Amino acid sequence: MSSTANDVERFEATRPRLEAIAYRLLGSATEAEDAVQETFLRWQAADVERIEVPEAWLTKVLTNLCLNQLTSARARRETYVGQWLPEPLLAGDPMLGPAETAEQRESVSYAVLTLLERLAPGERAVYVLREAFGYPHREIAAILDITEAASQQLLHRARKHVADGRARTEIDAAAARRVVEEFLAAATGGRVEPLVRLLTEDAIAVGDGGGKVPARARAFEGAVAVAKFLWGLFRPGKAKRALVGGTPEVHAWTANGDPAVVAVIDGRVVGIMCLEVTAEGIAALRAQGNPDKLERATAQWAATDHGEPLFHAF
Repeated sequence: MSSTANDVERFEATRPRLEAIAYRLLGSATEAEDAVQETFLRWQAADVERIEVPEAWLTKVLTNLCLNQLTSARARRETYVGQWLPEPLLAGDPMLGPAETAEQRESVSYAVLTLLERLAPGERAVYVLREAFGYPHREIAAILDITEAASQQLLHRARKHVADGRARTEIDAAAARRVVEEFLAAATGGRVEPLVRLLTEDAIAVGDGGGKVPARARAFEGAVAVAKFLWGLFRPGKAKRALVGGTPEVHAWTANGDPAVVAVIDGRVVGIMCLEVTAEGIAALRAQGNPDKLERATAQWAATDHGEPLFHAF
């Protein structure tokens, strides 16, 4: 059936929420946009006048499209070159969605998005719909075609998996900048010991290059190993400049609500490192260098007043 201008307007009013749901479910802004667009096409083809609650209908269609995508994505990630990390979103990106509650902010943190990769698709869907968007189990059950009891059980399992990960410490933007500045000062200071003191004993460092930029296939584990890796990473060198195509500007920023280091060359974001901060120190550093996963960040960066860089790397 052909859609009217009013039908399109009704859909567009829900697009931001749908994109925020899809991003949390898929961990990819590009795939989230594709899923929302496919939902729009199905909305256009539907008999809209017979849909009693458009928001519920759209959420159900989108969620099931994402569940199908997650199933195929797992197969693709088995052949992914190196470590797979979610696509980071910089502060101000509307796809980050609601951030009024601690649960909403946590659900889109880079650490939790990484943990959600361990969940079965159904567990991930229930966790996102309940924790980030406050859907009651009755509505989640209708969206997923399961019972309310099953929805509650899936949420219990999902929460346990997420809780088994390290509890992050929430900090505001000013504190996040201080964390990044202190971290960078230690990482570029020429000595490993100050950096070790900022890290937890069992800290890890993970990088995603997607086979397009160098990244270690396995994570660095332990404060000393991570500190030595970081010291080498920020150490100046002609080979590094040649590899990335210039001298990166290094900024302190936030991504997915976490303190982050953003590296930029000629306006193009070439790397984002998210810091997972706990009460004991920096517990994890997750660096995204795959250029395919930085295109949206580059567009967001261009639209942001980001000020002067802290320094120029390499």
